[in-house]
Amino acid sequence: MNYQIKLKIITASFFIILSGCTSTDDLSQSEVKNAVKTEKVVKTEKKGIVLIDDDGNLGSFFKRGGNDIGSVNKYLWQASLEVLSFLPINSADPFSGIIVFGKGKAPGSSQIYDATVYVNDPALDARSINVTIRSANGTISSAAKREIESAILSRARQLRLKELDL
Repeated sequence: MNYQIKLKIITASFFIILSGCTSTDDLSQSEVKNAVKTEKVVKTEKKGIVLIDDDGNLGSFFKRGGNDIGSVNKYLWQASLEVLSFLPINSADPFSGIIVFGKGKAPGSSQIYDATVYVNDPALDARSINVTIRSANGTISSAAKREIESAILSRARQLRLKELDL
């Protein structure tokens, strides 16, 4: 069944059940507004994951508390998005920790790259991240790969210190 159809059925069922339980006379204006807001939040959460909000911060999905997104470190996740921001995001799964970037050019380079980042641990250390960068000629050197991983790790530590106000 199509996702949008399911969402409409669930929403309609919610309102039918809600209307069967109470009359509109029993609901205050603020309760009606809250019900509409809840419906909008459900729709936006179901529609897709917001990676970065308008302020450049992680979306509300990632702010449930703690430093983890499932088993993924949120600082490494955000740092990966920032360091490789010159590449478009093809897909991102915060539960498995995989971010697949599309093809793009690094600033000051004529070479086209694409990348895949795997954040595989909630710890903020080098073992928690694995980056694969590919160019049109194949994979890049291991030294360049380590340099990118180091940049992501450094940025993740900066984000953590910023959040701790140190």
